[in-house]
Amino acid sequence: MNILTFQTQEALNKAGAGIITALVQTNPKARLGLATGGTPVGIYQELVDAYKAGTVSFQGVSSFNLDEYIGLERSHEASYYRFMQEQLLGHIDIAPERCHIPNGMAEDLDAECRRYEQLLEDSGQIDLQLLGLGHNGHIGFNEPDVALTRSTHVVQLREQTREANARFFDTPEQVPVQAITMGVGTILKAKMILLVVRGKDKAEIVKQALQGPITTECPASLLQTHPHVVVLLDQEAGSLLV
Repeated sequence: MNILTFQTQEALNKAGAGIITALVQTNPKARLGLATGGTPVGIYQELVDAYKAGTVSFQGVSSFNLDEYIGLERSHEASYYRFMQEQLLGHIDIAPERCHIPNGMAEDLDAECRRYEQLLEDSGQIDLQLLGLGHNGHIGFNEPDVALTRSTHVVQLREQTREANARFFDTPEQVPVQAITMGVGTILKAKMILLVVRGKDKAEIVKQALQGPITTECPASLLQTHPHVVVLLDQEAGSLLV
Protein backbone atom coordinates (compact mmCIF):
# COMPACT_ATOMS: atom_id res chain seq x y z
CA MET A 1 0.00 0.00 0.00
CA ASN A 2 1.48 3.31 -1.13
CA ILE A 3 0.18 6.19 1.03
CA LEU A 4 0.78 9.74 -0.18
CA THR A 5 -0.16 12.92 1.69
CA PHE A 6 -0.59 16.32 0.06
CA GLN A 7 -0.45 19.84 1.45
CA THR A 8 -3.02 21.26 -0.96
CA GLN A 9 -6.19 19.99 -2.61
CA GLU A 10 -4.83 21.10 -5.98
CA ALA A 11 -1.77 18.89 -5.59
CA LEU A 12 -3.93 15.94 -4.55
CA ASN A 13 -6.27 16.43 -7.51
CA LYS A 14 -3.41 16.67 -9.97
CA ALA A 15 -1.80 13.53 -8.55
CA GLY A 16 -5.02 11.53 -8.78
CA ALA A 17 -5.76 12.72 -12.31
CA GLY A 18 -2.15 12.09 -13.29
CA ILE A 19 -2.37 8.44 -12.26
CA ILE A 20 -5.54 7.94 -14.29
CA THR A 21 -4.25 9.89 -17.28
CA ALA A 22 -0.99 7.93 -17.34
CA LEU A 23 -2.96 4.66 -17.32
CA VAL A 24 -5.18 5.74 -20.22
CA GLN A 25 -2.19 7.02 -22.21
CA THR A 26 -0.45 3.65 -21.91
CA ASN A 27 -3.66 1.61 -22.20
CA PRO A 28 -6.19 3.42 -24.42
CA LYS A 29 -8.74 0.66 -23.78
CA ALA A 30 -8.47 0.90 -20.01
CA ARG A 31 -11.42 -0.14 -17.86
CA LEU A 32 -12.02 2.43 -15.12
CA GLY A 33 -14.09 1.91 -12.00
CA LEU A 34 -15.50 5.30 -11.03
CA ALA A 35 -16.86 6.81 -7.82
CA THR A 36 -19.22 9.65 -6.98
CA GLY A 37 -19.60 12.14 -4.13
CA GLY A 38 -17.56 15.20 -3.28
CA THR A 39 -14.20 13.39 -3.07
CA PRO A 40 -13.46 12.80 -6.78
CA VAL A 41 -14.87 16.07 -8.15
CA GLY A 42 -11.51 17.86 -8.28
CA ILE A 43 -9.86 14.86 -9.91
CA TYR A 44 -12.60 14.70 -12.54
CA GLN A 45 -12.13 18.39 -13.32
CA GLU A 46 -8.42 17.78 -13.86
CA LEU A 47 -9.27 14.92 -16.24
CA VAL A 48 -11.65 17.17 -18.18
CA ASP A 49 -8.94 19.83 -18.39
CA ALA A 50 -6.41 17.26 -19.61
CA TYR A 51 -8.81 16.09 -22.32
CA LYS A 52 -9.55 19.65 -23.44
CA ALA A 53 -5.82 20.35 -23.56
CA GLY A 54 -5.33 17.36 -25.85
CA THR A 55 -3.25 15.46 -23.33
CA VAL A 56 -5.47 12.40 -23.22
CA SER A 57 -8.34 10.77 -25.12
CA PHE A 58 -10.97 8.51 -23.58
CA GLN A 59 -12.39 7.18 -26.86
CA GLY A 60 -11.48 3.58 -26.15
CA VAL A 61 -12.02 3.67 -22.37
CA SER A 62 -14.86 1.86 -20.61
CA SER A 63 -16.21 3.08 -17.27
CA PHE A 64 -18.09 1.21 -14.55
CA ASN A 65 -19.62 3.07 -11.63
CA LEU A 66 -19.56 1.65 -8.15
CA ASP A 67 -23.15 2.31 -7.23
CA GLU A 68 -26.45 4.09 -7.74
CA TYR A 69 -29.37 5.07 -5.54
CA ILE A 70 -32.55 3.04 -5.79
CA GLY A 71 -35.65 5.01 -6.70
CA LEU A 72 -34.10 8.03 -8.42
CA GLU A 73 -34.69 8.68 -12.10
CA ARG A 74 -31.51 9.24 -14.10
CA SER A 75 -32.61 12.85 -14.63
CA HIS A 76 -32.85 13.49 -10.86
CA GLU A 77 -30.28 16.08 -9.81
CA ALA A 78 -28.91 13.76 -7.12
CA SER A 79 -28.71 10.56 -9.19
CA TYR A 80 -25.23 9.23 -9.76
CA TYR A 81 -25.97 8.94 -13.47
CA ARG A 82 -26.51 12.69 -13.65
CA PHE A 83 -23.53 13.36 -11.36
CA MET A 84 -21.21 11.47 -13.69
CA GLN A 85 -22.56 13.26 -16.76
CA GLU A 86 -22.13 16.67 -15.16
CA GLN A 87 -18.76 16.08 -13.54
CA LEU A 88 -16.93 13.97 -16.13
CA LEU A 89 -18.57 11.83 -18.78
CA GLY A 90 -20.43 14.63 -20.52
CA HIS A 91 -17.23 16.63 -20.99
CA ILE A 92 -14.84 14.04 -22.46
CA ASP A 93 -14.81 11.92 -25.62
CA ILE A 94 -15.77 8.62 -23.99
CA ALA A 95 -18.37 6.67 -25.98
CA PRO A 96 -21.76 6.69 -24.17
CA GLU A 97 -22.22 2.96 -24.79
CA ARG A 98 -18.99 2.32 -22.86
CA CYS A 99 -20.28 4.11 -19.72
CA HIS A 100 -21.98 1.76 -17.27
CA ILE A 101 -23.96 2.66 -14.14
CA PRO A 102 -26.37 0.39 -12.25
CA ASN A 103 -30.05 1.05 -12.95
CA GLY A 104 -31.65 2.09 -9.68
CA MET A 105 -35.08 2.19 -11.33
CA ALA A 106 -35.05 -1.43 -12.48
CA GLU A 107 -38.31 -3.29 -11.82
CA ASP A 108 -36.38 -6.38 -10.69
CA LEU A 109 -33.48 -5.15 -8.56
CA ASP A 110 -32.01 -8.60 -7.95
CA ALA A 111 -31.94 -9.22 -11.70
CA GLU A 112 -30.29 -5.83 -12.21
CA CYS A 113 -27.58 -6.75 -9.69
CA ARG A 114 -26.95 -10.02 -11.51
CA ARG A 115 -26.87 -8.20 -14.87
CA TYR A 116 -24.34 -5.65 -13.64
CA GLU A 117 -22.12 -8.27 -12.04
CA GLN A 118 -22.17 -10.31 -15.25
CA LEU A 119 -21.33 -7.17 -17.24
CA LEU A 120 -18.28 -6.65 -15.05
CA GLU A 121 -17.26 -10.29 -15.49
CA ASP A 122 -17.68 -10.19 -19.25
CA SER A 123 -15.83 -6.87 -19.64
CA GLY A 124 -12.68 -8.15 -17.98
CA GLN A 125 -10.70 -7.03 -14.97
CA ILE A 126 -11.02 -3.35 -14.05
CA ASP A 127 -7.63 -1.70 -14.49
CA LEU A 128 -8.14 1.03 -11.89
CA GLN A 129 -10.88 1.36 -9.30
CA LEU A 130 -11.33 4.84 -7.81
CA LEU A 131 -12.72 4.88 -4.27
CA GLY A 132 -13.72 7.36 -1.60
CA LEU A 133 -14.15 6.44 2.06
CA GLY A 134 -17.29 6.77 4.15
CA HIS A 135 -17.22 7.98 7.75
CA ASN A 136 -18.12 4.47 8.91
CA GLY A 137 -15.56 2.81 6.66
CA HIS A 138 -17.83 1.97 3.76
CA ILE A 139 -16.44 1.68 0.23
CA GLY A 140 -18.96 1.88 -2.55
CA PHE A 141 -22.10 1.51 -0.47
CA ASN A 142 -20.82 -1.56 1.38
CA GLU A 143 -21.84 -0.74 4.95
CA PRO A 144 -20.21 -2.24 8.08
CA ASP A 145 -21.71 -5.62 8.99
CA VAL A 146 -20.84 -8.98 10.50
CA ALA A 147 -20.48 -10.26 6.94
CA LEU A 148 -20.20 -8.54 3.56
CA THR A 149 -21.81 -9.47 0.25
CA ARG A 150 -19.15 -10.29 -2.30
CA SER A 151 -20.88 -9.32 -5.55
CA THR A 152 -23.15 -6.51 -6.76
CA HIS A 153 -26.19 -6.28 -4.48
CA VAL A 154 -28.91 -4.12 -2.95
CA VAL A 155 -27.90 -2.48 0.31
CA GLN A 156 -29.86 -0.74 3.05
CA LEU A 157 -28.08 2.54 3.74
CA ARG A 158 -27.09 3.31 7.32
CA GLU A 159 -28.45 6.52 8.84
CA GLN A 160 -24.92 7.91 9.12
CA THR A 161 -24.42 7.42 5.39
CA ARG A 162 -27.74 9.05 4.56
CA GLU A 163 -26.89 12.02 6.79
CA ALA A 164 -23.51 12.43 5.05
CA ASN A 165 -25.24 12.49 1.66
CA ALA A 166 -28.10 14.77 2.70
CA ARG A 167 -26.20 17.81 1.39
CA PHE A 168 -26.97 16.65 -2.15
CA PHE A 169 -30.75 16.76 -1.50
CA ASP A 170 -33.25 19.49 -0.61
CA THR A 171 -34.18 17.74 2.64
CA PRO A 172 -32.66 14.79 4.56
CA GLU A 173 -35.90 12.86 4.11
CA GLN A 174 -35.34 12.79 0.35
CA VAL A 175 -32.15 10.72 0.64
CA PRO A 176 -32.91 7.20 -0.62
CA VAL A 177 -32.78 4.38 1.90
CA GLN A 178 -31.36 1.81 -0.54
CA ALA A 179 -28.74 1.60 -3.26
CA ILE A 180 -27.20 -0.88 -5.67
CA THR A 181 -23.47 -1.30 -5.10
CA MET A 182 -20.57 -3.39 -6.29
CA GLY A 183 -19.63 -5.82 -3.54
CA VAL A 184 -16.29 -5.71 -1.77
CA GLY A 185 -15.25 -8.88 -3.59
CA THR A 186 -15.96 -7.21 -6.93
CA ILE A 187 -14.01 -4.11 -5.90
CA LEU A 188 -11.02 -6.16 -4.81
CA LYS A 189 -10.80 -7.81 -8.25
CA ALA A 190 -9.47 -4.55 -9.75
CA LYS A 191 -5.81 -4.56 -10.79
CA MET A 192 -5.21 -1.29 -8.95
CA ILE A 193 -7.22 0.62 -6.36
CA LEU A 194 -6.92 4.39 -5.95
CA LEU A 195 -8.34 5.47 -2.58
CA VAL A 196 -8.82 9.21 -2.09
CA VAL A 197 -9.75 10.74 1.28
CA ARG A 198 -10.06 14.35 2.39
CA GLY A 199 -10.78 16.17 5.64
CA LYS A 200 -10.16 16.02 9.37
CA ASP A 201 -13.52 14.31 9.92
CA LYS A 202 -12.13 11.27 8.08
CA ALA A 203 -8.84 11.05 10.01
CA GLU A 204 -10.02 8.42 12.50
CA ILE A 205 -11.60 6.13 9.92
CA VAL A 206 -8.49 6.49 7.71
CA LYS A 207 -6.39 5.19 10.59
CA GLN A 208 -8.80 2.30 11.21
CA ALA A 209 -8.98 1.38 7.53
CA LEU A 210 -5.27 1.55 6.76
CA GLN A 211 -3.64 0.57 10.06
CA GLY A 212 -6.33 -1.15 12.09
CA PRO A 213 -7.43 -4.79 12.11
CA ILE A 214 -8.98 -6.24 8.96
CA THR A 215 -12.67 -6.57 9.76
CA THR A 216 -16.01 -6.42 7.98
CA GLU A 217 -17.03 -3.84 10.60
CA CYS A 218 -14.72 -1.50 8.65
CA PRO A 219 -15.14 -2.60 5.02
CA ALA A 220 -12.28 -0.40 3.79
CA SER A 221 -9.86 -2.34 5.99
CA LEU A 222 -10.16 -5.19 3.48
CA LEU A 223 -8.15 -3.02 1.09
CA GLN A 224 -5.14 -4.05 3.17
CA THR A 225 -5.39 -7.45 1.48
CA HIS A 226 -5.07 -6.01 -2.03
CA PRO A 227 -1.65 -6.15 -3.76
CA HIS A 228 -1.77 -2.71 -5.39
CA VAL A 229 -3.44 0.14 -3.49
CA VAL A 230 -2.46 3.81 -3.82
CA VAL A 231 -3.90 6.13 -1.16
CA LEU A 232 -4.07 9.89 -1.66
CA LEU A 233 -4.77 11.94 1.48
CA ASP A 234 -4.83 15.58 2.37
CA GLN A 235 -2.90 16.45 5.52
CA GLU A 236 -5.97 16.48 7.73
CA ALA A 237 -7.21 13.06 6.61
CA GLY A 238 -3.76 11.59 7.22
CA SER A 239 -3.11 13.37 10.50
CA LEU A 240 -3.52 10.30 12.76
CA LEU A 241 -1.39 7.87 10.76
CA VAL A 242 1.85 6.72 12.35
